[in-house]
Amino acid sequence: MKTTIDTDRSEVIVEENGQTSYFPMETAEAFDAVARAYLRVGWDTKYVYSFSWLGRPIIQLPDDMIRAQELIYKVKPDVLVEIGVAHGGSLIYYASIMRAMDKGRVIGVDVDIRKQNRKAIEEHPMFDGISLIEGDSISDATFNKVKSQISEGEVVMVFLDGNHSQKHVLRELELYSSLVAKGSYILAMDGIQEDLVGAPRSQPDWGHNNSAAAARDFVKQNSDFEICEPGPQFNEGQVTKFVTYWPSAYIRRKN
Repeated sequence: MKTTIDTDRSEVIVEENGQTSYFPMETAEAFDAVARAYLRVGWDTKYVYSFSWLGRPIIQLPDDMIRAQELIYKVKPDVLVEIGVAHGGSLIYYASIMRAMDKGRVIGVDVDIRKQNRKAIEEHPMFDGISLIEGDSISDATFNKVKSQISEGEVVMVFLDGNHSQKHVLRELELYSSLVAKGSYILAMDGIQEDLVGAPRSQPDWGHNNSAAAARDFVKQNSDFEICEPGPQFNEGQVTKFVTYWPSAYIRRKN
């Protein structure tokens, strides 16, 4: 796809699949084309590596974090399980939302929680709402440790942000979806990889080996779940599509 932004004519020109389309600047279609270019340029320039939350690097697209906040407030989970800890910024973010709601706690899981990151998380003012589990997320031992920290009847939400390969995420979905109650969600994050083949830091197999593919495979095999993007909870504008690194991520238990 080729996108041209013509500010003199106030239009966005999109050339794709042999067709050329002209969208006035004030249209949702123009915004969508520019947003897709923004996501690609943002990946190439490591834009998401420039944010922190309450002092900890978060490495997430701000749009996705605001949408996650909307979903957390809507569902009001008792427990949010995040696979993938890294610097701990997103754990701190989710814990701060829980504290603001005066409800819930966060469990962070990672195969390798680096010493300096663990120290920073454990010393953070939000740590009283966080527990850490180190281990392979798809091992029975790790899953059982997570499960042991959840009481019967608690509403659980799960965010998968560790290993993003199709096989690994599919196995995580098979395991951790069992914790998710009706109406709650399990998110398979960073499916943007399927649109990044050929970009810096990408892999040739990302077109099929990614978390979005795992999400689609999972719902085909599990009729109790559906890919269901919540949509904006407030919107006085024309744009309804999310600007996101998480396409096909929002998996909702419907039964």
